[in-house]
This record gives sequence, C-alpha cells and structure tokens, in this order.
Amino acid sequence: MNFTDFASTVYPFLEIEPFHAVYYNALEAFARGEIRKLIITMPPQHGKSVGATTLLPAYLLGLNPDMRIAIASYSGSLASKFNRRVQRILESEEYAQLFPDTTIKRGAKPANYIRTSDEVEIIGRDGVLLSVGREGSLTGNRVDCFILDDLYKDAMEANSPIIRENCWEWYSSVVRTRMHNNSRELIVFTRWHEEDLIGTITKMEPCRNMLSLNDIKEVAPNEWLYLNFEAIKASPPSEIDPRREGEALWEARQSAELLLAKRRLDPLRFECMYQGHPSSREGLLYGDSFAEYEALPKDIVRYANYTDTADMGDDYLCSISYAVDTDGIIYILDMVYSREPMEVTEGLVGDLLTRSGTRIAYIESNNGGRGFARAVARKAPMTKIEWFHQSDNKEARILSNSATALHLLRFPHGWQHRWAELHSHLTTYRRNFRSNRWHDAADVITGIVERETQKRFKTKYFFN
Repeated sequence: MNFTDFASTVYPFLEIEPFHAVYYNALEAFARGEIRKLIITMPPQHGKSVGATTLLPAYLLGLNPDMRIAIASYSGSLASKFNRRVQRILESEEYAQLFPDTTIKRGAKPANYIRTSDEVEIIGRDGVLLSVGREGSLTGNRVDCFILDDLYKDAMEANSPIIRENCWEWYSSVVRTRMHNNSRELIVFTRWHEEDLIGTITKMEPCRNMLSLNDIKEVAPNEWLYLNFEAIKASPPSEIDPRREGEALWEARQSAELLLAKRRLDPLRFECMYQGHPSSREGLLYGDSFAEYEALPKDIVRYANYTDTADMGDDYLCSISYAVDTDGIIYILDMVYSREPMEVTEGLVGDLLTRSGTRIAYIESNNGGRGFARAVARKAPMTKIEWFHQSDNKEARILSNSATALHLLRFPHGWQHRWAELHSHLTTYRRNFRSNRWHDAADVITGIVERETQKRFKTKYFFN
C-alpha cells in the first residue's frame, strides 16, 4: 500500500489537494529509502505536520517494525504530542488490518515493553518511536530515522543568534552523532530566518531543488532533496507545481485574497513563512526604510517617468511615474508593475503617462524596448519619449545607489496596498544580489535616482 492510500485509510477525513499528492509522493519515496535526506518547507496550516510527523512515522513502522525513529521539535511537550498521535494510529483497527505485525503495549500488558508519551516500543521487534525537544538528550539511542519538525517556536526564537547557534550545536552534536550509514533525515519547517537550520545545512552540504518527480530518482545518497511549496505561486511553473502566477496553494483553506492581505501586513515575514524565501532584516538592502508622503509639495518642478521592459519572459515590466521638487526629492506618483506581454503593457504604460501628467519618459531600449517606446509614444502623444540603452552592471548600480534611493525617494502613504507586489519585492530585496529572484523594481528606482541626481548636478530643473 502506498503512503497516500495509507493516509486516507487511517485518516478517512483527510483532505488531499494536488500539492498534498506531491508532498505524499516525496514522503513515500523517503519511507521506502529512495531518498535519505529530505527537506520540505510549507506554509502554516497546510498539513505539514499531519503528513510528516503523524502519518509518516506510523507508516515507517508498518513497513519496518524494527526501525528506530526519533521525532524532534522545539519543545519536548510538542514532540510528545506528535508521539501520542502516532500511537493512536498504531492501536487503531484500520492500522491493525494493514500492518498486523506492528503492535504496541495496551494498558499494562505486556509489562516488559515501554509505552510513554516520549517512547513506545514495538512488541516482539526492535522498533521504537522516541520524541525529544530541541537540546534534549538521546544518549545511548541508535536512530535509523530522524524527523525534525519546527525546531524554532516563533520568529523571536529564529531571529536570536544565540538560539540559532544552540540549535545547530544540538543538531551536530546530538542528531548527527546518533546516526549511522543508513540513517535517514527528514526536516519539515516553516521558514523563519535565512540562517536557520535549513539555511545552514544547504550552505554546507549539496542540495537539489525538487522540480519534478524525476529528481527523486536522480538525487545522490549524500545530497539533500529540497521541496518548497509557495503559498502564492511566484516561481515559474514546474511539473510538481503547475500553478499559474498568483494562485494560492490551497484556495479553499487559505485563499489568494487572504494571503495577499497577510503579505501586506508584513512582506518580509510573509516571504519567510508563506513563500519559503527567508531574509534576515540585517541582510536587506532597503527593508521598510522608504519614506512616505501624504500630499505633493507645491514646489514640483518636474514630472517624468522611467520604464524598464521585461528582460526575460517571466520578468516584470516596471514603469514608474514621479515628480521632483526644488530640493531634488523624488515623489513616486503612479506605476505599472506587470508580467503581462508587451501588447498589453504598451497600453497600460500609455495610460499611466497620460493620467500622471508625465512630460518626459525614459524607456530602456534593451530587449525590444525601442519598439515598445514607439508604441507607447503613439498612445501618449503629449509625453516626450526618450529611449536609451543601459549597459552598466546592474548589481553595481543597484548596490551603490541604495543609500541615495532611501534618502531621495518618497512613496505615497499606503503604497503597500496599491502596489503590493512591488512593495514586497523592494522591502525584501537582499544585499546578496544573487539571492534575489526579481531585480526589476530595484533596477528602476536605481535608474530614477541615477538620472535625477546626474541632472541636478548638470543643470537647473525645468518643466519638460
């Protein structure tokens, strides 16, 4: 019996969505030894612990009653809770019919077998299920399979360098020392920090991102297989996650509308917990430091626009209209931030230029930008269009102008609601350039700052 059928049998109330099927396929491969080292990250309340820490241990002991399994979590009480849930499955009638050779102590009998909330032994076999809190001891216990579920209680713990260090010390000195050549590891987390246990492991050891079921067959014995489920689809479609951009992982349980509202409250934390893309605030380039304004000042001397057409098929077109005052402060007025094709964004940008009263628009001519500029010029005849080629190094430009951008730029109050995606991409943009998925928003605000500071040094401002 495969793992999905087993789960449906012992938990007939279980809801299995398409992503659960992928999740359970990975757990099935892990249970059968096809994967020895598996990392899975998933948003809160999506069935992570039910699959990995409740159903999987029971299934493993059914397949091999001699297996010695340890469940670990941030506290001993939570690990014991998982242990008790597994025990209830082991003593159910449904389980007995599937795996009659895997039984545990009932009541006081057999007297020579252990059954507590922290440890239960399989009668007549060598199998055992242990539970331990982070930093707990496993002295003298050989472990065939470790399941580590949420080793950090919350953001406060994960953001503490001391707790992160203690967690790593416990993992390396307790978990790894209890393992042997054929031991397996499963780590299931909601991410909190880029330097959590998963972040540390993936920096030090080989890791393969799981994008297709074929990755299960190709992963090496010493290589981690990493499966991440985004709450809102943002990465390109793949075999295991064919959702379109913006679709929720479990619409019936946590809709896209609900998830977007959560993202607006705290984009950085949302990227960690719900998207599996953590960043520490210390590693952010801008963070939440952009200033806001309530109303435009009266001394505006210039209305302009800067547009960067999408470099690649899944990049964003970013077009920002802005105003500049006599002191050179730049006020963001309106924008288009879209992954729609050019035939759509040409009209969107044309409308943007018209309604924002833009006098001059600068459009990068890279990647078809010149044809795009001509099309926009026809749709916004009152705006002067200038196209140009940008050949300078993007990384150097963005990093070197970040402080100036924070100093000069002003976004309208409530901009996180008007332009949620751009707000998220800017406030979670990392100093480590290559760790960012999208550069489009950062590239455009850099272009605006470069152009306006150069213009200010060269000449006085005039209306265009």
